[in-house]
Amino acid sequence: MLKDMFSKKKKRYATIPSERAKQEVPEGLMTKCPSCRTIMYTKDLKKNLSVCRTCGHHHRMGAWERIESLIDEGTFKEMDADVVGGNPLGFPDYEGKLEKDREKTGLKEACVSGEGEMSGYSVVLAVMDPDFRMASMGAAVGEKLTRAAERALETKYPLIIVAASGGARMQEGMISLMQMAKTSAALERLDRNGGLFISVMTHPTTGGVSASFASLGDYNFAEPKALVGFAGRRIIEQTIREELPEDFQTAEFLLEHGQLDRVIPRLEMKETLTTVLAIHQ
Repeated sequence: MLKDMFSKKKKRYATIPSERAKQEVPEGLMTKCPSCRTIMYTKDLKKNLSVCRTCGHHHRMGAWERIESLIDEGTFKEMDADVVGGNPLGFPDYEGKLEKDREKTGLKEACVSGEGEMSGYSVVLAVMDPDFRMASMGAAVGEKLTRAAERALETKYPLIIVAASGGARMQEGMISLMQMAKTSAALERLDRNGGLFISVMTHPTTGGVSASFASLGDYNFAEPKALVGFAGRRIIEQTIREELPEDFQTAEFLLEHGQLDRVIPRLEMKETLTTVLAIHQ
C-alpha cells in the first residue's frame, strides 16, 4: 500500500484527433441544437420534422421537406418550375450568387409551388426556401406566388403559403418592391371571389414579405418563436427612442397582440390545417 502511495503516477495527456480521424466522421452526420446545445443525429432530427426532441426548437426546413411534411405522398404536382428571375439592374455578381444557390439547394428559385392533397383535401401550396437567397422576394418569387393565387381562384382550391423570408430582394430594387403590391392584388381577387387563403409564417418572416401577402391570410398562423416583423429591432428602437420587450416580434408576442390567430408547433401543423380545410369544405 505504501509503495502505491509513493509511486510516481504516469502523466496523462489529452489526445487531439488526427486530420484523418476527423475526416472519417461524415459531414452533416450530427447536428447541434442552437437552443439547448444537444447534439443529435441529423437523420433522427429530420424524422422529427427538424424539431429538437429535447427542447422543441424548430430548426430550419427546406421547401421540399416542408412539402413532404404537409402534402399526402405522391399527390404533389409542381407548377411554374421554370419561372426564374434575371439581373434587371446589372447588379455585380448577382447571377453568380443565384447559380451557387441553385447548386446548393437544387432549386431554381426561392419558392416552390404546386397542387396536391392534404389529408385528402385538394390545395394549392407555395413554400419559400430560406436557403435560397434567404427566400427574399424578387420578380420570380412574386410571379410564382401570384400564379399560385390565380390557380387557387381558377380551381376553387384553398391556397396555403408557407413564408420564410428576409424580405424584398435588394439586388432587384424597385422591381422587387413591386411584388408586394402584385401578390396583395392577386390575394384580393381571390378573397373577392370567396377563396380561402391560409398564411403560415416561419422563422424568419420579415421585411416586404411580412408587410404584404404573409399578413393577409383569412387565417394567419406561425410556428413557435418565429421572428415575424417588418423593420429590425435596432432600427425601431432608434426611431421611437424606447427599449422594446425582449420577446418583441416573436410569434408569441404577435399572438398576444392580435396579429396572429394561432401559434402552431410544426408537428401539429398538418392536423390543424386539415381541420381548417374540413371546416371550409
